Amino acid sequence: MPYHKFAELIGLKGLYVDDPAQVGPAWDEALASPVPVVLEVKTDPEVPPLPPFFTLEQVKNFMSMLGKGDSKERHLLADTARQVLSSVLPGDRT
Repeated sequence: MPYHKFAELIGLKGLYVDDPAQVGPAWDEALASPVPVVLEVKTDPEVPPLPPFFTLEQVKNFMSMLGKGDSKERHLLADTARQVLSSVLPGDRT
């Protein structure tokens, strides 16, 4: 059973997001809710999550490790680079 559906069964609010453009509005809805909320977000299992804070050395080591993989990992590198850049550069993050 999906987590957001289970939340609704026990009286909480359950939200499910599978579109990156809906992450912000879902957070707004969750934070405005008068009851606890389970926010379930579908992510790409091929893109590892990055910690909120990382050093340049950690990023270099991570990219080096990924670069040693097979050619299927090119999209992984691009998605990870996009994630890193969006966390440090100003602008629209949708």
